[in-house]
Amino acid sequence: MRYWKQYLRLLAATQLLPALESGEETLVGGQAVLEGVMMRTPHAWGIAVRKQSGEMVSYSDALERPSDKRKWMGWPVIRGVVTLGYAMMLGFRALKFSANVALGEMTGGTEAKPEEKLEISGWMATANIILSLGFFIVIYKFLPLLAATGLKHTFPALDNRVLFNLVDGVIRIGLFLLFVWGIARARDIHRVYEYHGAEHKTVFAFETGEPVDVPRAQSFVTWHPRCGTSFLMTVMLICIVVYSLFPIDSFWGKFALRIAALPFIAGISYELIRYAARKRNSLFAMLTKPGLWLQRITTQPPADEQVACAIQALDCALEVEKRNGGELVIA
Repeated sequence: MRYWKQYLRLLAATQLLPALESGEETLVGGQAVLEGVMMRTPHAWGIAVRKQSGEMVSYSDALERPSDKRKWMGWPVIRGVVTLGYAMMLGFRALKFSANVALGEMTGGTEAKPEEKLEISGWMATANIILSLGFFIVIYKFLPLLAATGLKHTFPALDNRVLFNLVDGVIRIGLFLLFVWGIARARDIHRVYEYHGAEHKTVFAFETGEPVDVPRAQSFVTWHPRCGTSFLMTVMLICIVVYSLFPIDSFWGKFALRIAALPFIAGISYELIRYAARKRNSLFAMLTKPGLWLQRITTQPPADEQVACAIQALDCALEVEKRNGGELVIA
């Protein structure tokens, strides 16, 4: 029973994966996991998970950026799709590791490297990903379109393409807000949000160029412009504009557009978030404001031991980065 409860925690956290991770291949970023934090540098990643006993279990390894293999993967817009996809895969790997630390503690076992055989089997991980993808398509693509189409029969004014997609977008954002707020009622997810806050505070402290410790990290806010929550809100806002450009009338044609245009919209959103993170007083930075407001939900003030966990994950990643000859330049 406890095994399945832990799997359900993993499943719930996977639904939040796009909102918890920060896809960026040139800066330090990270992601909250179950009772821990994963941190990523351009060529390395590290994870630290705290057991109920208070002991931290950590792991780190090297990464190879997709754009190092194929230069075209570093082109604008394309790099956003590639980097975010890569970050999602790494993020699920980190979530799986954190879930198995807890499972190892439950069974009295020892933790293993992510490459070794873990308690969460391959077929369960695959099922988790399929369920998460289906959840995303149904909740954020199919249902808003279905609701807006139904409203159009009642309100003829929605025959206007721009107005229709505006209503569709409002419903989509409403469902997203309801989900991230509702799932936060669960104690386990609320703790994930606290670790999310710890990750952001640690990244902010690192970006100052000063040594990172718990008091310094705790002095920063929990919302960061280069966050998956801001990215998702930006995607949802841009969707309204992009969908309005296509004169498609049929329900299934509109649904197909929403699936086909997603990579392009994700790539554009990535570039805007990246630019806004560097130019925080620019006009484009205003586009990230709704995401920053929403982070009042998806990030929560962390305890000192949670920040210490994020710092440990960062130190692990930086050690591997340094060992591989990488150098991070703080702008």
